[in-house]
Amino acid sequence: MKITETEIEGVVIIEPQVFGDERGYFFESFSQREFNAAVRPVEFVQDNESKSRYGVVRGLHFQQGRHVQSKLVRVVQGAVLDIAVDIRKGSPTFGKYVAVELSEENKRQLFIPRGFAHGFSVLTPEVIFQYKCDNYYNRESEGAIAWDDPELAIDWRIPADSVILSEKDKHHPTLSVAPGLFDYNEDLYK
Repeated sequence: MKITETEIEGVVIIEPQVFGDERGYFFESFSQREFNAAVRPVEFVQDNESKSRYGVVRGLHFQQGRHVQSKLVRVVQGAVLDIAVDIRKGSPTFGKYVAVELSEENKRQLFIPRGFAHGFSVLTPEVIFQYKCDNYYNRESEGAIAWDDPELAIDWRIPADSVILSEKDKHHPTLSVAPGLFDYNEDLYK
C-alpha cells in the first residue's frame, strides 16, 4: 500500500495496490500488520457501512471522552468528498481540515486519527461508504460541529440548496462553542 501524508500530521491517505485483468480486479483492502507498521498501531473493533444519495452531507461527527475513535474510511460505490477536522485545542492545526475525494475508481482510504471530527458529502447519484472504527459507538458520547461553520469554510462541492441533512445535523454548534473537544497535549490512545 502507498501512504501519503496530508498537511495535518496523522491524517493519511492510503492507496492499495490493485491487480487487474480481463476478469476485473483484486486488492487487499486492509492488513492489520501493514497498517500498524505504516500508519500507527490501531486495533479496529467495529465496521460500519452507509448508503446515501447525491447531496447528502453527513457530519461533522466525533465521539467524546473515553469513546473517542479513529476511523479508516473508504468508498465501495460512487464518490464522496471526505473531511477530517482537527478539533484538538492547542494543536498547531486546530480548526484546519483535510479534504480528500474517495471513490470506487481511486480506491483511496483516509485514516482519521482520534481528536478529529469527520464528515463527507456525496458527489455521485449514490454512494456506499464503509468505515472501520477503533472504539465502539456510544450514543451518549456523540459530539458534532456544524457542517456549514463559517470559520471552517468547507467547500463540500455541493450547492447549498442541494444539501440534504439529517435533522440532527441541521442543529450542531460551530467549532468555537462546541463542547467535548480534545486537548492536543493529551494522549488519546492511552
